[in-house]
Amino acid sequence: MNITATVIEMRGPVAAECPVRAAPARLVVAPPPRRAGPMLKRVAEVVLPPLLGLVLFIGVWALIAKTGDRLPGPGKTWVSAVQIFSDPFYVKGPNDQGIGWNILASLKRVGIGFGLAALIGIPVGFIVGRVAVLNAMLSPVISLLRPVSPLAWLPIGLLVFKAANPAAIWVIFISSIWPLIINTSVGVSRVPQDYLNVARVLNLSEWKVLTRILLPATLPFILTGVRLSIGVAWLVIVAAEMLTGGVGIGFWVWDEWNNLNVEHIIIAIFVVGIVGLLLEQALILIARRFSHEYRA
Repeated sequence: MNITATVIEMRGPVAAECPVRAAPARLVVAPPPRRAGPMLKRVAEVVLPPLLGLVLFIGVWALIAKTGDRLPGPGKTWVSAVQIFSDPFYVKGPNDQGIGWNILASLKRVGIGFGLAALIGIPVGFIVGRVAVLNAMLSPVISLLRPVSPLAWLPIGLLVFKAANPAAIWVIFISSIWPLIINTSVGVSRVPQDYLNVARVLNLSEWKVLTRILLPATLPFILTGVRLSIGVAWLVIVAAEMLTGGVGIGFWVWDEWNNLNVEHIIIAIFVVGIVGLLLEQALILIARRFSHEYRA
């Protein structure tokens, strides 16, 4: 008998006396199925109120248009809108261009005027908020000029620049600079004094104080000023272009009024509102990217 057989014979009775016990089965709990009810409810809470508001608005508009004969209804306006946006970039003359070119011309003027306002207004706001003497000097001037109607600045622009396009940009600049100065200066003045004391102890230069302390602390205020300024600039450009002429959404509205084309005027109102909404939403996204307060 070899060793292998001996081992088998010795293991046989032991195995018979001590049967192998099976391992206890583990209870696997399946995750509960996701319910679509709460998700659908959340979507309904977000989507339904604005949708109902738009439906109510269109219904009231259609009712008013039906009771009178001067205001076109939603259906007639929609047909005109389809015709306009089927070819938005046609050019038939210097002052006869599609609505697409008019929107781009207005956005260009807004971009230049707002860019100049930000380039000057934000640094001035930092200086005013940082230096108490300048704050006391400029506060009465800003309080005096800020409530002035934007169109009141148009004759000054025409007098100085002697051209309609620079005058319109001037109106945008002077109207949108005040929210930038005010919000930036308020943000600088609200920086905790402890931060500045630490910077003084560390002998930080004024540039490092600006970039390391003031700018991060005042960024939410600056972004709020930017949002207010871009909204003011887009509102002002329509009125300014009505008076200066040329290519632009404001001139397009005035030209359609001269042609008694009310459908196109209503379309321009919606276009102005949609473009303004898109500008505001774009700035909100930028603010959420750079500021923790907007993320919350």
